[in-house]
Amino acid sequence: MAEHSYTSRRELDQYGFNSAVALLVPLGCILLQAVLPKTFPRLAIFDLPLIVVIFFAVARRNPIAGTITGTLVGLFQDGLTNHPFGVNGIAKGIIGYAAASVGYAVDVDNLINRIVLNFGFSLLQSGLLYLIARLLLGDMTARLLPVHELIRAVCNAALSVPVFYVLDRFKSRD
Repeated sequence: MAEHSYTSRRELDQYGFNSAVALLVPLGCILLQAVLPKTFPRLAIFDLPLIVVIFFAVARRNPIAGTITGTLVGLFQDGLTNHPFGVNGIAKGIIGYAAASVGYAVDVDNLINRIVLNFGFSLLQSGLLYLIARLLLGDMTARLLPVHELIRAVCNAALSVPVFYVLDRFKSRD
């Protein structure tokens, strides 16, 4: 008996990116993330590198590429901030892997799904950063502020909509 798939071909397509886009977009977001909050402290609530990691991971739908992208972006972000080196690398590597894995099961071109994914992964990253600081680094002063993290997740989800829209223009089918 023949099996029928209910997944459309569009949902299974993996997208590629020009090398310049794959390199310059994350680098630009990391630099903006390092510079803008110093000038405008209220912008520290946004996490542009996280949004870019999620975008590239769900577009490529390759867990290995998502993990590598997330880890490299996180490590570069750690290099430009006062965090211990590797904290963001670990958290964003896990997010990259999870986002790429979810990309197979969910229609990531749907606006509602994109908002929910970014909201959920923003909360997951907050939890991971807390656990890494508390358990791996032994920082007993690390605190998790639930209301602040919910607001951060909402802000990142809202910012992800225009960022994803702009980055969609650079996709190419593999």
